[in-house]
Amino acid sequence: MAYKKKCWMLMDSKDRKYKRSKNYAESFQHAFTGLKTAFLEERNMRFHTFAALAVVICGFFFHVTRSEWILLILSIFGVLTLEMVNTAIERAVDVATEQYIDEAKKAKDVAAGAVLLAAIVASFIGLIIFIPYFCQMFL
Repeated sequence: MAYKKKCWMLMDSKDRKYKRSKNYAESFQHAFTGLKTAFLEERNMRFHTFAALAVVICGFFFHVTRSEWILLILSIFGVLTLEMVNTAIERAVDVATEQYIDEAKKAKDVAAGAVLLAAIVASFIGLIIFIPYFCQMFL
């Protein structure tokens, strides 16, 4: 109960440090700052980014088809997007709670689980696409 009360107090605050963006350029600047922050401060984001780079290099090396590129791109950006959402949820929970709260832990665990599911699906898609190319190259 204390968690909900504190959370609502933060959301109702009239004394906000940040204001809405004035224009699209400012909105894009905030978005790029978020991308930079996620990459520089989150180990898992860097891991997923470098894994994505390896997948793109393999895609060019094996000359994958357009439909394979579509699946790879959707998989890559699905994982990266969920990683950023996970990071946002974790940071929001950390700001909203000062002590250990089981519901806060569950929220963070569920967000991390979403990233895990996306990464598993992306891995299966990558294996389905690349195993035939590797077999053809080595066999």
